[in-house]
Amino acid sequence: MEAGTAQAATATTTFQVTATVLKVCLVSATDLSFGGYDPTSATPLDAANTVTVTCTIGTPYNVGLDKGSGATATVTSREMAFSGNILNYSLYQEAGRTTVWGNTIGTDTVSATAVLPPTVHNVYGRVFSGQNVPVGGYSGTINVTVTY
Repeated sequence: MEAGTAQAATATTTFQVTATVLKVCLVSATDLSFGGYDPTSATPLDAANTVTVTCTIGTPYNVGLDKGSGATATVTSREMAFSGNILNYSLYQEAGRTTVWGNTIGTDTVSATAVLPPTVHNVYGRVFSGQNVPVGGYSGTINVTVTY
C-alpha cells in the first residue's frame, strides 16, 4: 500500500418495501325517469338507468337496491308518491324484467367481482299498467348499497 492512500470501507444492508392494497368501492347512479304514464294503457311503462361501481380490482361485491321511500313499499312493488297518491313500479336485474332487484345478499342483489373499474350495472324499471291515479309529478328515492 502506498503512503497517503486510504482504503475505503463500506457496509451494506437491505430493506423491504411493502404496501397493502385495500378493498375500496365507490358507487354512483343516474336518475330513473319513466316519462309520461298513461293510466288507460294496458301496456306497462318501461325505463332504465345505471348504477356504476368502482372497486379495487379483485374485490367481490354485491349491489342492493332498497324498497324505496314509499311507506308501504316492498322490493316487488315500490312506490312513487304525489299528494298522497301512489304509483307502483318495480326494478329488475335484467331487460326481460323477471328478476326483481332487492337488498338481500344471496337472494336478490347483483353480485360481481371488480375486474377493470368501473363496472356499469343496468337497472330496468317498470311502472305497472292499469293504475288509476290522478295527474301529477310522482317521485320517490331508492337507496343503493354496495357491500364488499
